[in-house]
Amino acid sequence: MRKPVAAALAGSAALLLVACSDTAPSTEPSRAPEVQVAAEVLRVTTPHEITGGTLLEGPTFSEDGFLYVVDVMAPPGEPKVLRIDTADKSIEDVYTDEASAFTSAQFSPLDDRLYLTDILSGSIVSMTAEGDDVQTVFSGSVDGTQMLPDDIAFDEVGNMFVTDTRGMEGPGWETPGRVVRIGVDGTSSVIASDLPSPNGIVFDEDDAGLWVAQYNANRIDYLELDESGTAAIAAHPAIHVDAGRARVDSTAVDAAGNIYQAFHGRPEIEVYSSTGERLTTIVATGGSLESATNIAIAPGTTDGYMTVSGPDGGYVYTFTALAEGIRQSNGG
Repeated sequence: MRKPVAAALAGSAALLLVACSDTAPSTEPSRAPEVQVAAEVLRVTTPHEITGGTLLEGPTFSEDGFLYVVDVMAPPGEPKVLRIDTADKSIEDVYTDEASAFTSAQFSPLDDRLYLTDILSGSIVSMTAEGDDVQTVFSGSVDGTQMLPDDIAFDEVGNMFVTDTRGMEGPGWETPGRVVRIGVDGTSSVIASDLPSPNGIVFDEDDAGLWVAQYNANRIDYLELDESGTAAIAAHPAIHVDAGRARVDSTAVDAAGNIYQAFHGRPEIEVYSSTGERLTTIVATGGSLESATNIAIAPGTTDGYMTVSGPDGGYVYTFTALAEGIRQSNGG
C-alpha cells in the first residue's frame, strides 16, 4: 500500500472514531525511540602495545551485582577477567594467565561459577567469582573437529550451548561453523552445522529455542529445540541485518522477548521484536569507538550495559532496555 493512501485511510478512521465517541481512547502503542544514545560509564582498559589493541567482551552480572568483563586482546600477565562496580565505577583485576584469549563469560545456573570460552586453545574453563579454582570444563574436538568456542548460552539446568565460530576469517560463503551442546555430564554433540561462523547465541525468553547470530552472513537464525533440549527440530533465518562492513557479534534477549544484537565494527546495538520488527538503535558516541560487541541487562531491571572498544580503549556504556533483564539477558 502506498503511503499517501495509507495516510488517508488512517485519517478517515480517526475521524470516524471521534465522531462515534467524544472520549475515544488511543490505541497507538507506546514505541521505543528511533535512536537511544548510551551513556559512558567508564573506560576499563587501554590498548596493549604487545597485542596492538584491546577488545572488551562477555559482560555478565554476578549474584552480588558486580559486572564481569573479559579483554580478548590482553597479553600474558595483564588482566584478562575484570570485575566492575558500576555504582562507584571501580575496577578490580580477577584473573590472568599466559596463554588464553577469552571471548565470552557467563555464570552457570548449576554452580554459579564463571565460565569462559578460550578461542585460542578451543577450551572452556570455569572459575570462582574471585578467579580461583580454575578448571578446564571442555577441551578437544567434537565429532573429530577442533572447536573455536565463542559465545555460551546455558539452559535452566546448566547444559551449555556454544557457538563454534569456525570460518570467521574465511569468505562468507564457507560454512564450517556449528552450534555445540556440552551437557552437565560432559558429553558433547552438534546441534547445528554448516553455519557461516556463528557468534552470538542466546535462548529465547521461554527457553524453547536459540537465537544464533551468523557473523559471516549478517543474520540471526532461530533454532527450535526438542522437549529434551538435545536436538534442533527446526531452524530458519529469522532476521536479516543491514550492517555494511560491520558484522553481527553477541546477542541478548529481555523479558519481553526482544532481541539485542551487538556489532563488531559498529558502536551500536539494534533491537528487534521476536517477529523481526526493528524497534530501536542504541548508539555509543565519543572518542574513536569502533565496536559494540556484547550486551548485558541486569536481571530484574532495565539497566542495560554494552562493551564498546576502539583505538582509545575498552569502555562500558549504559542504556535503558525495553524490558527487564532475565537470566538470558546476562551476558554471553
